[in-house]
Amino acid sequence: MRPPRVLSIAGTDPTGGAGLHADLKSIAANGGYGMGVVTALVAQNTRGVRAVHVPPAAFLRAQLDAVRDDVTIDAVKIGMLGSAALVDVVRAWLVDVRPPVVVLDPVMVATSGDRLLDADAESALRALLPLADVVTPNVPELAVLVGAAPARGWKELVGQARVLAARAGVLVLAKGGHLDGADVRDAVVAAEGARVVLTAPRVRTSTTHGTGCSLSSALATRYAATGDWPRALQEAQGWLSEAVRRGEELEVGGGRGPVHHLAGLWERGGLTTRPTPAQVEQEWWEAVAHVRDEIDALPFVRGLADGVLPEDAFRWYLAQDALYLREYARLLSRAAELAPSRAEQTLWARGAHTALVVELELHESRLGSDDVHPAAATTRAYLDHLAGCASRGYPELAAALLPCYWIYQDVGARLVPLAVPGHPYRDWLLTYGDEAFAASTREAVRLVTRLAASVDDDIRARMLDAFVRSARHEHAFFAAPLASVDAGHQGWSTVVG
Repeated sequence: MRPPRVLSIAGTDPTGGAGLHADLKSIAANGGYGMGVVTALVAQNTRGVRAVHVPPAAFLRAQLDAVRDDVTIDAVKIGMLGSAALVDVVRAWLVDVRPPVVVLDPVMVATSGDRLLDADAESALRALLPLADVVTPNVPELAVLVGAAPARGWKELVGQARVLAARAGVLVLAKGGHLDGADVRDAVVAAEGARVVLTAPRVRTSTTHGTGCSLSSALATRYAATGDWPRALQEAQGWLSEAVRRGEELEVGGGRGPVHHLAGLWERGGLTTRPTPAQVEQEWWEAVAHVRDEIDALPFVRGLADGVLPEDAFRWYLAQDALYLREYARLLSRAAELAPSRAEQTLWARGAHTALVVELELHESRLGSDDVHPAAATTRAYLDHLAGCASRGYPELAAALLPCYWIYQDVGARLVPLAVPGHPYRDWLLTYGDEAFAASTREAVRLVTRLAASVDDDIRARMLDAFVRSARHEHAFFAAPLASVDAGHQGWSTVVG
């Protein structure tokens, strides 16, 4: 699912805590793709504003049209509009474009209480209100918009929000951050009253620069994603509370510092990228593609498929497989002991039981009393490899065990359709198509690739190496029977690794 594409129309903050810079961080932190149109270039820092440069109004329209002409906009957040001319440009553009969601943060009054707009700009801004879906004034700005003194309590604040909602035909986000109290309340208010009220503990901190910008852009993003204002407010407020609590960690500036917009993302998402389990699965399967092709081309596999495989070669294979399964079951049990999760423990323990009881009995039921062979070099090499991986820890052992599921099941999927009545190895080929084994294979692939996706790069590389080496041992194991028979049952060795 694609992220919502959210356009911020706002002024800049070169220290990154407010305005357009804060909006883009807020949008990204809340799951959106942020875009920005600049209304003013502001020389400011955490201590205050030093100068403002306003580009020509025509250039503002050019920026807006450039975005509209190329990108489908899911939501718009409007911040600082420093003059009546700029407000008029944005108003005309909104009438032309009709974005699906508009959140207006009416930047009118500074934290110091100073008015930021002249009378003409304030009048133009009031005319802009009906084009918004939600307006997000702070306490002093709400008072200016309704022509009253700043609210001193929650009930009065909601009352003023209801007045503005009725006059402009919009929802109003009543924000209680400027009010006294241990808790901060925010509410989505319509003309008939508050639709939802959320309360959060007040955070005692000096890092509150840009909170209004950040909340309004987060609200626009979450509504574009959810289509629900109460839910959008709850999610945006929860995110901002964490960002405010963590702001002092940034140590930015000597005045009122910014909130930590990406605190949660950095902590829970991390900075080191890792592949997904699906990407690991694809990479590992492609890494052994040539080995799989070579297995399919082996005379033993082709002879088993066509039914022309010599019986003595098949019996030699069964005898070696029986020897292999005894030790393989022990290594599966070891994996079950080392596995960190119940699902992994169950997978390997079930595999050990199947190898030792079910598969081994099936092998021995087909072998005669004279089918006694010492472990061939290929059998010993494969088991030594698995034992070595077990000595180096669970991740490598799990990766090394996987090909005996995955490659065996992959080969079987092509052999089963050939098990027609009269085929000399029909009953054996049908065992490849066992649905329980196919299900175990899918589970093994899922769990091992999930493990590989969760570990660091070094461990993941060692897991891949163990997996590829096991795949090569699988090839050698399939190649050995005919080579051994052709050599007069004198045993057969090969170099694998």
